[in-house]
Amino acid sequence: MQPRNMSMSGVVDLAAVKAAGEAKQKAEQARAEAARQGGAPAAGAQRLVFDVDEAGFEAEVLQRSAEVPVVIDFWADWCEPCKQLGPLLERLAAEYAGRFVLAKIDVEANQLLFQQFGVQSIPAVFAVVAGQALPLFQGAAPEAQIRQVLDQLVQVSEERFGIVGAPVEPGAADAAAAAPAAPAGPHDSALALAHDALDAGDLGGAVRAYRNVLSDDPGNAEAKLGLAQAELLQRVQDMDPQQVRKAAAEGPADVRAQIAAADLDLVGGHVEDAFGRLLDVIKRTAGEDRDAARVRLLELFEVIGADDPRVGAARTALSRALF
Repeated sequence: MQPRNMSMSGVVDLAAVKAAGEAKQKAEQARAEAARQGGAPAAGAQRLVFDVDEAGFEAEVLQRSAEVPVVIDFWADWCEPCKQLGPLLERLAAEYAGRFVLAKIDVEANQLLFQQFGVQSIPAVFAVVAGQALPLFQGAAPEAQIRQVLDQLVQVSEERFGIVGAPVEPGAADAAAAAPAAPAGPHDSALALAHDALDAGDLGGAVRAYRNVLSDDPGNAEAKLGLAQAELLQRVQDMDPQQVRKAAAEGPADVRAQIAAADLDLVGGHVEDAFGRLLDVIKRTAGEDRDAARVRLLELFEVIGADDPRVGAARTALSRALF
């Protein structure tokens, strides 16, 4: 799923006042200790980039988040967008020089953390500040947008919690900075305009912009995902959710009502419900009704992204239903 809601606007609501006070006190104590030592890095100097598993999560992430914002990169070997985003985040961690640290979590080896954070697709990026988990974005994104999110994270961490980062290990910044920058693609500027239109709520403009990219580059995965999401939001923007769900509940054989309800399911984050609803329609219908449900299901697959395991499972179920 492409990155949306790249904003720190919900941080204050998510962060408990007590946690903020405790984190601020710990940060002040750490700075005072560093000052007493003549500004020398403490023994617990931070690594900028590190791998985390379930066993080490409390010490490596939760405890550390009282001193420095911890950005979490959920990734997997089979995820191609992860291979683009990961090196970029590592390079930015070096550039920000201790104002945040990057924890990398392999979702295949750490399914419990994957589930606890409610990750819907990867790559997915979260932050933990003063023990509070904050969703940042999902999917690969232009570097400029990622920088904006990180700048907001750093600002809120300092202003709300008094957390300004921590000393880093000598040479850590240089080592992380050695990660190569991802080359700019030929459609990056057009994609950035499309993302901006989508974030601003200009759904028509976003649809046109994504289609312009696809007219020149039909295989552009980022544009396909962005277009699918923009079209989904267009479909639901004028819906009355109560009426749609009432029609679906009262008319299980009403294919159009079930398709509309599936759109609402997905927008609400109920991915399995959306897929399951359309699969049920496909199983019990034929002809144009079945084709309409199948096409919409394929469109929703595009919204979530082929790398998501729920899409793979639903594709298998679709094949069984059709053949």
